[in-house]
Amino acid sequence: MKIGILGAGRIADVMARTVAAIPDHAELYAIASRSLDRAREFAQKHSVPKAYGSYEELLSDPQVDLVYVATPHSEHYANMKMCISHKKAVLCEKAFTRNAAEAREILDLAKKEKVFVTEAIWTRYMPSRAKIREIIDSGIIGTPDTLTANLHYSIADKERMVRPELAGGALLDLGVYSLNFAMMVFGTDIREIRSNAVLTDTGVDRFNSMTLVYSDGKIANLSSGFTSRSDRQGVIYGTKGYAIVENINNPQSISVFNAEDQLLQKVQFPQIATGYEYEVLESELCLEEGKLQSPSMPHEETLRVMKVMDGLRKEWGVVYPGE
Repeated sequence: MKIGILGAGRIADVMARTVAAIPDHAELYAIASRSLDRAREFAQKHSVPKAYGSYEELLSDPQVDLVYVATPHSEHYANMKMCISHKKAVLCEKAFTRNAAEAREILDLAKKEKVFVTEAIWTRYMPSRAKIREIIDSGIIGTPDTLTANLHYSIADKERMVRPELAGGALLDLGVYSLNFAMMVFGTDIREIRSNAVLTDTGVDRFNSMTLVYSDGKIANLSSGFTSRSDRQGVIYGTKGYAIVENINNPQSISVFNAEDQLLQKVQFPQIATGYEYEVLESELCLEEGKLQSPSMPHEETLRVMKVMDGLRKEWGVVYPGE
């Protein structure tokens, strides 16, 4: 599978290292940037055969099988529309788009044109997801009814976080992980959401907290922010004990405790490369099988998350230019 990347920033660099680690499955064939010099520099660093100074050029290359969209959130909608118009399969970084309306349009277009599209939220594809589910379903912590999840980094100096024209803010960049964590563990039958946010001078959320109340009585308390560092833990509480997932953004391990706080088991989650490999491998399998969406992140799930984030931003008064 020959992969082309749109955007030559930090996340593209991680994907390049990922693909290099799975040569039997994928080849990083092309890189495109709005700056040809930057594309060439990236290509030289990662031994990429083709470097393009425009996205259009890369998408016109018949050798490209899958396009990884590694641009800012604000560009995803236009980038994916261009990919689909060229019949290129898409693996797009989270957040999928700025809002649910854009996501719906992209997914409807992909269905119409019969083009594979999936959201690259890596935690959905990792083996750790199945292991966490297995531990919960085993009954070792009893019946779970509460969870907490947080993801905070001290990255206020990053333009993508503070600029509304880039669809910045903690929610789309970080909170999307805590929301996905809750939905993977407790599902999507959410009855009510209560939330708060503190905004920056630029009008995006720098810190947020939310409580998801489920129809069956379960509660998920979530938070994210970009001005301080947190422990990034997800904790699932049950009637017989609790389980701690180390780093909801890239799970390293899960530790299971009983009601007396005694450690019952700890499972480490090894990786082949960076953790991105699982979304690439699943995309490869989906293309081989002719699927238009990934079973690990179905289109309806992407839409569901986007709709929740739309509702939260509306409540907080966070609006992006052009919305």
